[in-house]
Amino acid sequence: MSRIITLTTDFGTKDWFVGSMKGVILGIQPEVLVVDITHDVSSGDIRGGAFALAASYSFFARGTIHLAVVDPGVGSDRAAIAVQTADYLFIGPDNGVLSWALRQESIKSIRKLENEKLFLRSISHTFHGRDIFAPVAAHLSKGVAIEKLGPAQPQLVTFPWPKPQRTRREVAGEVLYIDQFGNAITNIRSEFLDGFDRESCRVMLRRKAIARLKRYYEEVAPGEAACVASSSGFLEIAVNGGSAARRFKLKVGDAVEVRRTAHQRSSS
Repeated sequence: MSRIITLTTDFGTKDWFVGSMKGVILGIQPEVLVVDITHDVSSGDIRGGAFALAASYSFFARGTIHLAVVDPGVGSDRAAIAVQTADYLFIGPDNGVLSWALRQESIKSIRKLENEKLFLRSISHTFHGRDIFAPVAAHLSKGVAIEKLGPAQPQLVTFPWPKPQRTRREVAGEVLYIDQFGNAITNIRSEFLDGFDRESCRVMLRRKAIARLKRYYEEVAPGEAACVASSSGFLEIAVNGGSAARRFKLKVGDAVEVRRTAHQRSSS
């Protein structure tokens, strides 16, 4: 049995949606611990939900059930799935929201959610989070085998992971996620810069140098920009005491480069 179910959604906390899901889960399995990862994914932002889940899921104990619902296609013919990996169970719509977490996992089984005995009796066309995903998660936490959920399917919908490109002079990436502080998290891991003289590197946006690589925010003066290794393991563009997204008009998908200065010698 799992003792933890996590929730990642774009529902926010103003309305009753998240509370209803928790009520369903606890009504079926009152002993489980329900943990909120986030409910503030931008509405319908499947990639944002995928990143939030991928950045957080591995900090939970083995056996945790991760439920992610960012589901603009709710009520359509998109599949609902559960995925068993070596260490976790993942539940959600088959629209890519699980895919960035699962790319780091060893997948054992993918099952469609088709056993209506495990759903609520009345199924809304607009709230599968409450009526399908939440009760299935609760039943799994009680020890129901994944094979009981429905037929196997060979693969799931995935978002391709945007890999940064490295040359002798630069590493080119993009903005993956913008957090509530306005920090722009990129797809460039710190180790991509191995062999670069970091003191001489510049972070480029729209062909202009906007920041240097720093260890933490307050290595620059208030209001100045820095590029630091974020807690997610990726480089992020930040402004000390401000919003990098607002300052530089950043959005997800914007191109970012970390470039050697012209006088720096190559060691690669």
